[in-house]
Amino acid sequence: MTSTATAPALWDPDVFTSGPPHEFLGELRRTQPVYWQDMPDEPGFWAVLTHADLTAVARESVLYSASEGGVVLENLDPENLEQMRGMLLAMDPPKHVAYRRPLAPSFKARVIGSLEDRIRTICREINARARDVGELDFVHDVATLLPSQVVGELMGLPRDDWHQIQLWAEMNTSGQDPDIVGPERAGTADDASHETGGAGTAHMAMYAMQFAAQRRTEAPRDDLTSLILAGNFGDGPMSDLEFGIFFVQLVTAGNDTTKTMLSAGLLALLEHPEQMAEVRADPSLLPGAVEEILRYENPLHYFRRTATADTVLHGTHIAKGDKVLMYYTSANRDETVFTDPHRFDIHRSPNPHLSFGIGEHFCLGAHLARLEGKVFFEEVLSTFPTIELTGEPIRVRSNLNNGYKKLPVRLSP
Repeated sequence: MTSTATAPALWDPDVFTSGPPHEFLGELRRTQPVYWQDMPDEPGFWAVLTHADLTAVARESVLYSASEGGVVLENLDPENLEQMRGMLLAMDPPKHVAYRRPLAPSFKARVIGSLEDRIRTICREINARARDVGELDFVHDVATLLPSQVVGELMGLPRDDWHQIQLWAEMNTSGQDPDIVGPERAGTADDASHETGGAGTAHMAMYAMQFAAQRRTEAPRDDLTSLILAGNFGDGPMSDLEFGIFFVQLVTAGNDTTKTMLSAGLLALLEHPEQMAEVRADPSLLPGAVEEILRYENPLHYFRRTATADTVLHGTHIAKGDKVLMYYTSANRDETVFTDPHRFDIHRSPNPHLSFGIGEHFCLGAHLARLEGKVFFEEVLSTFPTIELTGEPIRVRSNLNNGYKKLPVRLSP
């Protein structure tokens, strides 16, 4: 067993810059599956590491609250915590149900399936531009562009705003990386909050409030913004402030986690060329490949819950008020669920990964992300017979975001 003194600190974003500490997490699953992690300057947390235990926590949405302390491991100040509670991912029932219900029909498989032709057209336009460049950063020059445009069109956002919104989304999930949260990306050179990434949330929320106010003066459109503004969320329609906070999560999840899936997925295929050759030869394998990408390179390491009562999990006593972190990065490689879990295998079946969550907070956009992944890889692999790494991939410095900020490649048609 690794001693506490030498064990990787799961709160430390630098621990993850060379990749998740899978060997350490595997050791903990065997010896301390509900593991106490101390933190400097604030209370530590329980890391829930097995597939079964994570599922148990996720299904007990009253005992393990998303709202009580928010969903990130660091304790937020009261103002930021209150803002987070306005996001779907940090709502408890019954509020979560009331806010999710009006949106759910728009994200059903049949409705999302109708977007396939449009998503394919977007992918082909992105690839046409990439073909003219050849050598590029796949993260920002290719992978980012699909979810940015899809979310922009679904929400009815002005095209000229898509790029800035994507930058804010990236800041929201990667606020510990100075390359990502510099003040120039926030849209203002003197915003001190860039040091924590808070500028992304603040600027996006303010943008959304102004956008909502403008849209209320116009005729309704066939998009998610009109649907949300006209909806009843338990106590009637949202205010502009409520819309702004709600918008931050919807747009961030739609933008940044999908970008992470697409870029990390390409790297996984490049690192397993025999499997890339298989999906090139038989695109019907791509849905399974997307599921394996989601398991193998889950876009987010964890989400936090807070215990609302004393309880016991896997023989471990958890006190009321304790932080409890659901580590998808660990549960998705649980040896009791996945055979040879550290092997990337596009044929893996069944593949009950937890990257979209489970229970009350199962990802609203799961069908959309899967469709974007399938179509994106179909189009990229059919357009570029040769894809080569031209430099070292660089991971985001983050204890939350399990992704890359640079993936230099050469695309050869």
